[in-house]
Amino acid sequence: MTAMDLKLIKMVSDHYWIKRDTVVNKITFKGRTFYNKFEKVNAPLNQSVINKHIKGEITVAHSVVDKKGIVENIVIDYNGRDPERFYHKAQLLLREEGFINFTAYETKTKGHLHVYIHKGHTTLQEAIQLGKMISMKLAAKQPKQWRMFPNNDMPDEYNILTLPYEVYAKERGASWSKHM
Repeated sequence: MTAMDLKLIKMVSDHYWIKRDTVVNKITFKGRTFYNKFEKVNAPLNQSVINKHIKGEITVAHSVVDKKGIVENIVIDYNGRDPERFYHKAQLLLREEGFINFTAYETKTKGHLHVYIHKGHTTLQEAIQLGKMISMKLAAKQPKQWRMFPNNDMPDEYNILTLPYEVYAKERGASWSKHM
């Protein structure tokens, strides 16, 4: 994993989240209780922090939504058992929907993927709606084994994703896209 691979994500870097061994805070949201193990660090996410994460010394997460409510990426957090099949189906669907820039990254858990759909400056509500639409169309083709980010079913402190460890596959532009 290189710094250039992570730059493709365009993640929020004015702060980051670090995983602790104990519960940092308890959050009540929409009648549910969440126990958060990630603590927000109000310092820039720099290369030295990223290197510690990649070496496995710490676990770092980044926010999906910035403080202005803008989203750069819609993310599919796949937690199933067949990443090749899932990525193939997701890739075909994303191309069909006109998304031409997306990258799949491997997470710490073998077989789990984060598919970052590089949408660009998008409002939070629009990103949530696009995520629901993508999820619904994927669910028509295979069993649902993923979550979409951002989503409004969890508090802001849970709209975070751990930094990826390795690039799984990238897609950059396609001349046959229907939205070009």
